[in-house]
Amino acid sequence: MEALVVRRLGDPTAAPGGEASPFAAVSGDHPLPELSSPTAVRVRVAATSLNFATFLQVQGKYQERPPLPFVPGSDYAGVVDAVGPGVRGLRPGDRVCSFAGLGSFADFVVAEEKQLFLVPDGCDLVAAGALPVAFGTSHLALVHRAQLKAGQVLLVLGAAGGVGVSAVQIGKVCRAVVIAVARGVEKLQYLKSIGADHVIDSSKDNVIESAKSFLKARGLKGVDVLYDPVGGKLTQDSLKLLNWGAHVLVIGFASGDVPVIRANIALVKNWTIHGLYWGSYSTHRPQVLIDSLNELLSWLSKGLITVQISHRYRLAEAHLAFAALRDRKAVGKVMIVMGSSAKSRL
Repeated sequence: MEALVVRRLGDPTAAPGGEASPFAAVSGDHPLPELSSPTAVRVRVAATSLNFATFLQVQGKYQERPPLPFVPGSDYAGVVDAVGPGVRGLRPGDRVCSFAGLGSFADFVVAEEKQLFLVPDGCDLVAAGALPVAFGTSHLALVHRAQLKAGQVLLVLGAAGGVGVSAVQIGKVCRAVVIAVARGVEKLQYLKSIGADHVIDSSKDNVIESAKSFLKARGLKGVDVLYDPVGGKLTQDSLKLLNWGAHVLVIGFASGDVPVIRANIALVKNWTIHGLYWGSYSTHRPQVLIDSLNELLSWLSKGLITVQISHRYRLAEAHLAFAALRDRKAVGKVMIVMGSSAKSRL
């Protein structure tokens, strides 16, 4: 089978097989993964998504560093290929999605039955493969942790990225007032199209003044929930907009700058600061994660949320996918689609 193998740590935007690339050349001779237990399931991968964590992992900059060589992993969707003798709820041909810390950048991946989720009829497999990490992160952050309520104000930084787009949509499902911050006219237009109440171009607008003007016009005092996958100066500035009792959701640091939130200010203003590492829920609160993903798949089947696929690449073009993520060209998700020569901006 084909697989993207990381042979050494390095720049993931270099073409596989090249001297400067961390990836071995993509070929069809990688061994097929065997069923590892009676309850294991082998899935033929239809699509796997590219997340910022994967970008860091290939460079050796992520908090989890697997031994070399390894096949990167992320959320994925596909069709059940084979099942162990102890599997009761799945059979070959079933459409499923899940998340793999390693191994999904390949034609086949093996997972335990309890880790797999049935994809509802009518839902696109590529969209389902983009759902777990981005939408799962935002759902746990906004619904489970911040308990976002109707009428509250949600400020989403980095709103045109994978997690940002999902946060905007989930904010609207919760009937919140959503302010979305991104860069560029095309991204702002898309965010308006999915329901953002106010959009701000951080490349040319004063984010704080624009947000304050909108809030004043709506008769609103400030922001109740800050959703932050960016970090840096934008975070520091955004804190000025927060209401007493606000929630700060620390999702990531795409800017490369980890902000400092002063504890004395958080004390005086009664802020709640949440760190959210979605992947750790599978270890510490697995049922919360399971319930979250099942609700998201239900929302997807009902059309309450949609998954925006910005770019699609073949496995051998993975370096181009990483470059699109690095250069912030995506509006939504970047996907690796197996067995497809299509590469498109949708």
